[in-house]
Amino acid sequence: MTVLTPFDGSELAKTALKRAETFADSRDEESVALTVFPDDAGFAVERGWVPSEAAYDPKALCQQFEQQVEEISPATSFRCEQPADSEVLTATATDDITRTIREVAAELDVSVIFIGTENAGRISTPVTSVGSPLSKDPQYDVHIVRHTE
Repeated sequence: MTVLTPFDGSELAKTALKRAETFADSRDEESVALTVFPDDAGFAVERGWVPSEAAYDPKALCQQFEQQVEEISPATSFRCEQPADSEVLTATATDDITRTIREVAAELDVSVIFIGTENAGRISTPVTSVGSPLSKDPQYDVHIVRHTE
């Protein structure tokens, strides 16, 4: 089985990645970090990944995040995905990211997801967090990182 950490570069995601690696090692499971970049430059600006929409380059960001993951958790594999086009006209970037994480979790036969995003630590069901929808899925356990210590 596999331990999955959605990784957005935040301090809480970095902590989640470290904890996931320790957990995976203790259970002799693979640790995988997953970054999902939606086709939405405005979302990338909002998240602080790029200074402007014109600077949005998902491939360059994938390389940057992969390097961060390697530095934080050398034993963790890295995966970068872009969501497929949604058939739901009202789907948000967060919806697309959540759907993609679920798809990858199913593909990898994930036992636990370690979530550490800025929003998951603030309130239990924020509109912009993938934490709440992922934690409702009974197919895997969820560990939500709320503190960086």
